[in-house]
Amino acid sequence: MCGRYASTRSDSDLQAVFDIAETVGAEVPASYNVAPTQTVRTVLERAPKDEPEADAVRQLRSVRWGLIPSWAKDAKIGSRLINARSETITEKPSFKKAASRRRCIVPADGYYEWEKRDGAKVPYFLHDGDGVLAMAGLYELWRDPTRAEDDENRWVWSVTVLTSPAADALGHIHDRSPVVLPPDLRSSWLDPAVTDLGDVRDLLAAIPEPRLEPYEVSTAVNSVKNNSPELLTPV
Repeated sequence: MCGRYASTRSDSDLQAVFDIAETVGAEVPASYNVAPTQTVRTVLERAPKDEPEADAVRQLRSVRWGLIPSWAKDAKIGSRLINARSETITEKPSFKKAASRRRCIVPADGYYEWEKRDGAKVPYFLHDGDGVLAMAGLYELWRDPTRAEDDENRWVWSVTVLTSPAADALGHIHDRSPVVLPPDLRSSWLDPAVTDLGDVRDLLAAIPEPRLEPYEVSTAVNSVKNNSPELLTPV
């Protein structure tokens, strides 16, 4: 699974890596310990707000981590939907519509995972030495019923990170890992014109297993109150 990650790249860095055309929302501060329900940056493709019939543009946008389905009665469900199993997103009611029309990328420097060892949980940081991770995700828009029609914050944007069975060096740490998109599949994943769920399943099947480098880090990462570069220091 993916329950914590690091995201320290500036908007300008992300704009260059993902060829962003439009940036929405204030820049999110660098975080070495991103936790569920916090605001994060995502990459998605969508038509401009005032031109729904126009071609989609690639956006860098702020959203809440923890997907809130459009039919949810309140936002609390989001804390339970920070991850989605890639094997079932085209079937589960919480994810099916988003899998068809609202796919995105969650950029990360790397993510944390805990290995069960001798009765304790030992944290690791898993990353790609060649650059930013493009974690596959789904996003949703939820109308907050407690807010007025003219409230600009009445629509809540949220995201979930897809996971798949872990293999090789990752499997001994945890049995699930984020789905990481290689550069050549990112445009296809983001393309809102791809709506057939069979095509989405084919896209997922084409994504190779990630080859990440894990190393042990301090248990200081266990607390969301800790958020500093030292969290990434190898033990």
